[in-house]
Amino acid sequence: MSQSILSALSEDLLVRIYGFLDPPCRKTWRLVSREFLRVDSLTRNSIRILRVEFLHALLFKYPNLSSLDLSVCPKLDDDAVLRLALDGAVSTSRLKSLNLSRATAVRARGLETLARLCHALERVDVSHCWAFGDREAAALSVAAGLRELKMVKCLSLSDVGLARIVIGCSNLKKISLKWCMEISDLGIDLLCKKCKDLKSLDVSYLKITNDSIRSIALLPKLEVLDMVSCPLIDDAGLQYLENGSPSLLEVDVTRCDRVSLSSLVSILKGHPDLQHLKASHCISEISLSFLHNIKALKHLKTLWIDGARVSDSSLLTLSSSCRALTELGVRRCVGVTDIGMMGLARNCLNLKALNLACCGFVTDAAISAVAQSCRNLESLLLESCHLITEKGLQSLGCYSKRLQELDLTDCDGVNDRGLEYISKCSNLLRLKLGLCANISDKGVFHIGSKCSKLLELDLYRCTGFGDDGLAAISRGCKSLNRLILSYCGELTDTGVEQIRQLEHLSHLQLRGLKNITGTGLASIARGCKKLAYLDLKLCENIDDSGFWALAYFSRNLRQINLCNCSVSDTALCMLMSNLSRVQDVDLVHLNRVTVEGFEFALRACCNRLKKLKLLAPLRFLLSSELLEVLHARGCRIRWD
Repeated sequence: MSQSILSALSEDLLVRIYGFLDPPCRKTWRLVSREFLRVDSLTRNSIRILRVEFLHALLFKYPNLSSLDLSVCPKLDDDAVLRLALDGAVSTSRLKSLNLSRATAVRARGLETLARLCHALERVDVSHCWAFGDREAAALSVAAGLRELKMVKCLSLSDVGLARIVIGCSNLKKISLKWCMEISDLGIDLLCKKCKDLKSLDVSYLKITNDSIRSIALLPKLEVLDMVSCPLIDDAGLQYLENGSPSLLEVDVTRCDRVSLSSLVSILKGHPDLQHLKASHCISEISLSFLHNIKALKHLKTLWIDGARVSDSSLLTLSSSCRALTELGVRRCVGVTDIGMMGLARNCLNLKALNLACCGFVTDAAISAVAQSCRNLESLLLESCHLITEKGLQSLGCYSKRLQELDLTDCDGVNDRGLEYISKCSNLLRLKLGLCANISDKGVFHIGSKCSKLLELDLYRCTGFGDDGLAAISRGCKSLNRLILSYCGELTDTGVEQIRQLEHLSHLQLRGLKNITGTGLASIARGCKKLAYLDLKLCENIDDSGFWALAYFSRNLRQINLCNCSVSDTALCMLMSNLSRVQDVDLVHLNRVTVEGFEFALRACCNRLKKLKLLAPLRFLLSSELLEVLHARGCRIRWD
């Protein structure tokens, strides 16, 4: 009946109906209705492909894709790209965004082929491709229409490769060179001369000097400048920005050790429309000059001054001047007390994110004031605030109904009653309770029964928490995708088996759980089919039965830590062979695995590994042929 009704509807009407469905419902309808399957094929504009063997079929099935993510496709290489180019039935002419992050086996030949195939390409991400160098940059420069390029940690890229890109792609508006350690002033100068339309530039961690800042200051349309931890930049460099880059809205100079308050003041003077200033761990204290000039920033929304010395009076002046603030970071700031925070709460009513981590003099009075006044608060970080107790958490539960993120790591005053109050924040998505020694199953039960939207939960070293609490979390927080249970020593198979109910779980840390065995791991593997990250370090009592189950059921695993586990040669070979998407593996101190076991296991997965950790002696025991193959495929080996 439903099939005949749907077939009578026009395609336009079906598209409108399909647009109102959420992703799970769309999947269900695609499985039972040919009409919705056809609509999905015509309307889908983005896809993330996990296995290279399905690349051709999926691109043919979805002809209108504009965004393609190949970052978790471990076997992707130049040959796969060339086969795609030879298939005339596959069209990539509409692709605008391409994510090749960590695709280390795609080199110059493959990149040039992709650039020529995708005529409309505007955004490319090649981050963490450690072999991406000057030849690859030259190949990518064929994509003349590029607007956004992300090259984070492309360690082989030099000024020569950057020059090829900026000459070929002169219309770039956004580029990230974070951790590209071979880039110097010469490359940045050429970038600024050729790409005059740049709006966003990230040069974090580069060893550039003030000469680069002088070049950057000439960019007329630059709005966002990130220069985290640039060790050679000093006050003289930042002063170029006072009268330069007139469109600047956001500056991040976090951990620039040679930058002082005077140069920040010069930026404030020259840019009254600045909206985001991040200066964590680079200024020692807040001066009167800084406070005087920040008054002019009527549109300031974000301010990070982590690590600076502040006073109650400076916080009061700051908050009364910057009433539009939505995000404030004062992590590890000496001098933060209840008086200053209560003044902040009175003045900054639109505050959405507040970082008070390691502010040891903040008490319940400050938290209560923030909760009562800042009703739009979404993120509150209170790590190591030891004076916070259940009283402050009671205020959060009563007033902070929009709270989505709460970090209470290492807060000694958090107890079961406090968790009961927190559970009233029903919109919580991320909760960190690591090192909270005074919570038990009773408190965790409240979280499990009332925080059903929770996506991330950290219970690291919560030693009073056990099987009953984990069962409550597993029953009530069905949407969890990240769970940290490392060193929760009371957990056994009885509790761990309940994790199988978390079907959306993708990140799980079980490090140091001595009481779990292969039975518990097998149960997790059967239930958590979306698991992508698994940490089993120091889980010494898991036998091969658990690893066999993992090899059979957990086909989506991309990263796994097996250090100090009791896995055998046979089980390790089966794991590495069956886990077809695994890219990052830690295999240190596996006492039951022989050199031959390592050899066979690594040969089974050498064409897809990106990162590998092994004991240093194996460098001389494994065959040189295997090590050469791993290197050629773009795998980085860390010898421990």
